[in-house]
Amino acid sequence: MSTPALDSRLAPASPLNLGHYIGGKRVTGAADGRHGAVYNPATGVVRAQVAFASAGETAAAIAAAKAAAPAWAATPPLKRARVMFRFKELIEKHQDELARLITLEHGKVLSDALGEVTRGLEVVEFACGIPQLLKGEFSENVGAEIDSWSLRQPLGVCAGITPFNFPAMVPLWMFPVAIACGNSFVLKPSEKDPSCPLRLAALLTEAGLPAGVFNVVNGDREAVDTLLTHPDVAAVTFVGSTPIAEYIHRTASQHGKRVQALGGAKNHMVVMPDADIDRAANALLGAAYGSAGERCMAISVAVTVGGIADPLIESLRQKLAALRIGSGLEPEVEMGPLVTREHREKVRGYIDVGVAEGAKLVVDGRKHAIADNERGFFLGPSLFDGVERGMRIWREEIFGPVLAIVRTASLAEALELVNAHEFGNGTSIFTNDGRAAREFAHGVAAGMVGVNIPIPVPMAFHSFGGWKRSLFGDTHVHGPEGVRFYTRLKTVTARWPTSGAGTAEFVMPTMK
Repeated sequence: MSTPALDSRLAPASPLNLGHYIGGKRVTGAADGRHGAVYNPATGVVRAQVAFASAGETAAAIAAAKAAAPAWAATPPLKRARVMFRFKELIEKHQDELARLITLEHGKVLSDALGEVTRGLEVVEFACGIPQLLKGEFSENVGAEIDSWSLRQPLGVCAGITPFNFPAMVPLWMFPVAIACGNSFVLKPSEKDPSCPLRLAALLTEAGLPAGVFNVVNGDREAVDTLLTHPDVAAVTFVGSTPIAEYIHRTASQHGKRVQALGGAKNHMVVMPDADIDRAANALLGAAYGSAGERCMAISVAVTVGGIADPLIESLRQKLAALRIGSGLEPEVEMGPLVTREHREKVRGYIDVGVAEGAKLVVDGRKHAIADNERGFFLGPSLFDGVERGMRIWREEIFGPVLAIVRTASLAEALELVNAHEFGNGTSIFTNDGRAAREFAHGVAAGMVGVNIPIPVPMAFHSFGGWKRSLFGDTHVHGPEGVRFYTRLKTVTARWPTSGAGTAEFVMPTMK
């Protein structure tokens, strides 16, 4: 069943004009510059026009960040943490506003948007403890009257390039940790839903962050390439598709930058014969179709073991028939639209491909319509059975409400199938057998593993990241890995002699 379309009165009388945030204030784009349309996906109506930053405008943001960096780095970590505490309070105060902005431009349901804000807020809470996290180590008397200690210091100007599917959470994975560590930051969010990141920038200023420490430039490849190649940018963090992640990592690395680039995913959930069918089906329903499948941690392949496939598929089929689809602002809606018309057609094309490749289409989302709202970017849930290794709908990241069922005879076969995929972002297993769960968790080639948990996103005090072609770079994001990424280690060895000049030594120094 479907809810009514979003009331047209919620659309602005004329599209908003969105620019950038540089030097602690909103900046309009150049009058003759390039712009892009921002849609309300539930109505198909243009909500805003967003400016696309030129190389010069992006360089101005980098210059503002560079100018602000020395004083901010010299600010005691405790004072930086106090800004994070105030920022945390402001996010809590404005969480409903932030969630609404996400829903209006991304399309996910409001409760999911609130959950996204909460998961980002957890990283801000983690960053509030930065004085503890920046502590080094001290060794007394490593030699006669010689002490040695280590400390972590900021890099300078850091940049983040973030995707459309989490306009609050993914940026919040990056800049709170970077800023708390003493860096300045330039964010290039997705041009499809830029309002939430701009609002977060204003809240940071309200929290007392000095002008220029955090900047937002909207745009496309011109802005991205400027960030990747500019000599004043020290580090780049990216989340998005694998081809772009590979490009980001290669280009930024070639220009001497520290890089962490998170790519695509094809997350598998193994369902063992002893799993509770209703529990597994409910888990798949939320993990595959929540946020219309536009999550890097979405489960897009269910790997059934033994004879559980048929009852699991029947349970899913019944639940999908009752799935409530409509505007994310409507109460009781469980799945909203896709982010753009173009992306909806891309996902629809994958369904066509699956049928052509011989998979059995149990539930056809192409036939779903929203009453009185043909302009919205809606697509119903699709469910494939009989999917085989090598099919495009198994190999490629669809990023939409499409779930593929692959049948296997044993846990060993299921594990081999999961490990054969080029991506290794997240995975899960549903079972009541502790030995099977342990074997799977130990042997699977993925960065994040869930046991009876379909979307195993780590908490902020751990770190998020995949394996294989789901991650380019050496470190995961936020948590302890984030602190290490956004700081450099320095070790100091010191002696304070009481008298005498000593003698010259021409051999490798050893501690005596």
